[in-house]
Amino acid sequence: MKQREPPKFPCKLETELDRLSSLPAHVIDQILSQLPIRDAVRTSVLSKKWRYKWATVPHLVFDNHCVSTSSQDQTFIKNKLVNIVDHVLLLHNGPILKFKLSHRDLLGVSDIDRWILYMSRSCVKEFILEIWKGQRYKVPSSLFLCQNLIHLELFNCLLKPPSTFKGFRNLKSLDLQHITLSQDVFENLISSSPTLERLTLMNFDGFTHLNIDAPNLQFFDIGGVFDDVTFENTFHLALVSIGLYVNVKNDQAMGPGNSCKLLRFFVHLPHIRRLEIQSYFLKYLAIGNVPSRLPRPCVDLNYLSIRINFNDLEENLAALCLLRSSPNLQELEMLARPEETGIGVLTNFWEVDHWTSLFSQLRMVKIVGISGIRSELEFIKFVLSNSPVLETMTIKPASLEGGWDLIKELLRFRRASARAEIIYLDPQPQ
Repeated sequence: MKQREPPKFPCKLETELDRLSSLPAHVIDQILSQLPIRDAVRTSVLSKKWRYKWATVPHLVFDNHCVSTSSQDQTFIKNKLVNIVDHVLLLHNGPILKFKLSHRDLLGVSDIDRWILYMSRSCVKEFILEIWKGQRYKVPSSLFLCQNLIHLELFNCLLKPPSTFKGFRNLKSLDLQHITLSQDVFENLISSSPTLERLTLMNFDGFTHLNIDAPNLQFFDIGGVFDDVTFENTFHLALVSIGLYVNVKNDQAMGPGNSCKLLRFFVHLPHIRRLEIQSYFLKYLAIGNVPSRLPRPCVDLNYLSIRINFNDLEENLAALCLLRSSPNLQELEMLARPEETGIGVLTNFWEVDHWTSLFSQLRMVKIVGISGIRSELEFIKFVLSNSPVLETMTIKPASLEGGWDLIKELLRFRRASARAEIIYLDPQPQ
């Protein structure tokens, strides 16, 4: 009698592969878009349906994850990275919407010129190039042919557009860090990008005057060494973070056209909502004859962060002008510059009745880096006594020295808000 054979069931691996093959195309695209490019290429072994699917991924990111090697030989790593990029671009089929090249061992090699030329013939909308080692990489003229760009991000590059360059007509976001370009190139780049909404500038050289002419700009973040900053046609600018990395001297003998940096700065910022004044930029704003308040109050400003030397009279005057001109302020952060707290002594400045109105909207205050000197305590006392709806004031000193005496002093101050809570945070250990 013939023995009956048991029914054959597909093994677990075959079942899983069948499930992967039966996935809708848009789901496969979504999965591939979440994978590093190295893993996306490896999915070609899963099934026939997946074999060349990776080659249609529109977002290409070549970073530290795409090169797997234990070698410390930079030449070997560079050659492997070049081979990977060349291989992917050779087999890629379809539009490339995003191209990012950022590897810790990447130098400004000539191969990048070829890849940028390739991108200029595509419809790339997002281009990110980060050169982490070596000298500034001179961006080839072919980059300026990418007229579909919406986001451009460059790190450690030299920009010198061709004379025929008329701007990026569709660019909305520009991020330039450790960058070199001339004054004319910078101004033309900004003014000839009419749709620009976000601008980030960090550690730049080749120009010192920041003339920002951008009618659609909403976000501006800058940190570096510069002589001057002016805004024009920036009536939509709402979020500004600006840091001047070098100290400046207050020159009272300025011409009538430059009588006050603070006034010039705010003329074209009528709708600013968030302002961060970092490093020595308050010192810059204090140049000239600071008014008691701005001609037009910043009615939309609800967040203000200021790095300040509490012993500098001009800086305190500029800070007072800003506070007086911000009737709807809800959050305030004051950062003391610890290296300067011991220079000079300013007393009784914040004890004088500067106010005709109160901090009627202020709810949160954070004061960081103080050492407990008289001018700092006067400012804290002043804010507490003029903030009727204050909820929390967080204080974090620069060091543990004198911490208990500081706490006792704070507890003595009168509070206009019955709900106001003072939170004391220990400083970070050195």
